[in-house]
Amino acid sequence: MAVILSTHALHPRATAMLERAGELRIASALDTDTLVRETRDAAVIIVRAPLPSEIFVGTHGIRAAIRHGAGLDMIPVEAATEAGVLVANVPGVNARSVAEHVLFVTLALLRRFRAIDRDLRDGGWLAGRDHANAARELAGRTIGIVGMGAVGRQVAAIAHHGFGLAVLGNSRSGAGFPDFVRPVGIDELVVQSDIVVLACPLTPETTGLMSRRRIFSMRRDAILVNVSRGAVVDDEALIAALREGRLAGAALDVFKTQPLPADHPYLGFDNVIVTPHLAGITEESMMAMGVGAAEEAVRVLSGALPVNLRNPEVLERYRTRFPV
Repeated sequence: MAVILSTHALHPRATAMLERAGELRIASALDTDTLVRETRDAAVIIVRAPLPSEIFVGTHGIRAAIRHGAGLDMIPVEAATEAGVLVANVPGVNARSVAEHVLFVTLALLRRFRAIDRDLRDGGWLAGRDHANAARELAGRTIGIVGMGAVGRQVAAIAHHGFGLAVLGNSRSGAGFPDFVRPVGIDELVVQSDIVVLACPLTPETTGLMSRRRIFSMRRDAILVNVSRGAVVDDEALIAALREGRLAGAALDVFKTQPLPADHPYLGFDNVIVTPHLAGITEESMMAMGVGAAEEAVRVLSGALPVNLRNPEVLERYRTRFPV
């Protein structure tokens, strides 16, 4: 039976599908040496953690690396392509989960939920209630979304149709804008928005996109929400802006270093909501991502190509390794 290695345990429905298709194994650890050793006899890898490029070097039988989700930054695509390995993903299936998270943390910041909850528990009813005078409503505000993929469009739809917000959007492709989203340049977006949401993929062009200049050009009462990748934001600039009171707050789900160190400055701000890269994780999305990845694995093992093949340039090498 073909060996399918997953970096993490999967939803029971996905597990059942893969166990019918081959021998499913879960990585015993995520360090380079372990992953290289445990993927040597694998035909398919289900990816929920960063893969070292070393697994694609030398003799192996890997047919495909399939991302459990959308972002491909966990897969060394160039190394996989060079080795004749298919790369696939499951785009869009957790977009609703991420979008709901964006609005959840935005409301929590505007209504000062962290401080209210803490002071109510520590100081009593009135201590918590005192924060309400400085709370703000979401209605009537402008949200600017960087990245108009599945997540960006879901955020836009909930913000506009659910809360009546004006929506600005920015996309590298210049496409994908619903008719209620006004396309603008990134610099105009950060200046005009009350809430700036980063929902773009990590690429060389988006690395450091939220620079010191752009962060300091945001409104003093604005909020920054990052559900993209940590490297999109200049951390030092954001920390400086928060310390100087240049922003009303931030909600960060992703970081350059994960897990976030226990002494990181972000953890010391009342007006910063920090979550451990979970915006897209719910019962529903885990089932959808797991089943989607399992379906792609089954296709590959049956001799077909993934529906969401992300490195089509690999096909000649792949067909040489695995003739039809």
